[in-house]
Amino acid sequence: MLQRLKDETSLIVALLVAVLAYVFEESLLHGGRTIAMISTAVLVLVIVLASVRVAHHAEVLAEKVGDPYGTMILTLSAVLVEVVILGIMMSHEPSPTLVRDTIYAAVMLDLNGILGLAALMGGLRHGEQPYNDDSARTYSVMILTAMGVSMVVPEFIPQEDWRLYSAFTIGTMLLLYGVFLRMQVGAHSYFFSYSYPEKKRRRNEHPVTTQASGSAVPSIAMLCVGVVIIGALAEVMSQTMKVSLAGTGAPPMLAALLVAAIAAAPEILTALRAALANRMQAVVNIALGASLSTVILTVPIMEAMALYSGQPFQMAMTPVQTTMVLITIIVAAINLNDGETNAIEGMTHFVLFATFIMLSLIGL
Repeated sequence: MLQRLKDETSLIVALLVAVLAYVFEESLLHGGRTIAMISTAVLVLVIVLASVRVAHHAEVLAEKVGDPYGTMILTLSAVLVEVVILGIMMSHEPSPTLVRDTIYAAVMLDLNGILGLAALMGGLRHGEQPYNDDSARTYSVMILTAMGVSMVVPEFIPQEDWRLYSAFTIGTMLLLYGVFLRMQVGAHSYFFSYSYPEKKRRRNEHPVTTQASGSAVPSIAMLCVGVVIIGALAEVMSQTMKVSLAGTGAPPMLAALLVAAIAAAPEILTALRAALANRMQAVVNIALGASLSTVILTVPIMEAMALYSGQPFQMAMTPVQTTMVLITIIVAAINLNDGETNAIEGMTHFVLFATFIMLSLIGL
């Protein structure tokens, strides 16, 4: 019992910080910009620490149940965090572009940041890293379809028809995800897995079986607890961040990028570990699966909120955002077409990620 509590030190600390943040929230918000900035930095640090532990439990689950179920749990937990944070931020200060910008930032972070850095680091260590190219093609066409329907076509929808198209988008996204989920865990589950060749062993050497530490049930419970704690911390962080950035002229994308980074933190750590362990299939499932889940699940939830409140969101991407998404998907389709990644392919995505960061900093 004591060892288990020691293992969960990060989540326990995060829980204590969340309690303290709620108790002293008024002081943090009204103590001036310096106090708010320090509070935001501390909360972000604690969220990252909690995310590290969440990533560990996701890895335990991935080893227990195998792909694609393990990585699917991780991506769904990230989407849950993202939706919770978005809902909290929208309830405090509604922004017509926050949802769009957050989804766009998440896709850039997943496809270019996670995939690019993982392929680059894994390629430098292992050279070419194999995976199942069926999964990459399936994910790519689904992401392109989902983003086209929900974030490109709305640019041409008349304002008076936004409710009708929002309802259509909700139905379309749920239909797409339903079919995809059935394919992912059903007859086509082999699309999302890869049989890695066993390393040659000496004649007198026995096979080594790797067992994930801990059982699946505690890991599921702690993963859910971690997501809740992160959401609670993010609620206070959103308020302190608003005070910190007020009147500074910070780019609008900064808040969206921070939300996306918080939601993706467990995925980033898990993907990098998988790449360094020469398990590129897990990286593909995480990076592309997270992008697809972000679009196909976040959009209908937020569109339903818009219909309920009667206040539409600006879901159509800007020309710059549309261009970056198209370039990213085209590059991904070319790079992920041969069943192997390498450092050069990783660098191309990472350069696109750096371009996205630069455009965000200059307000585009």
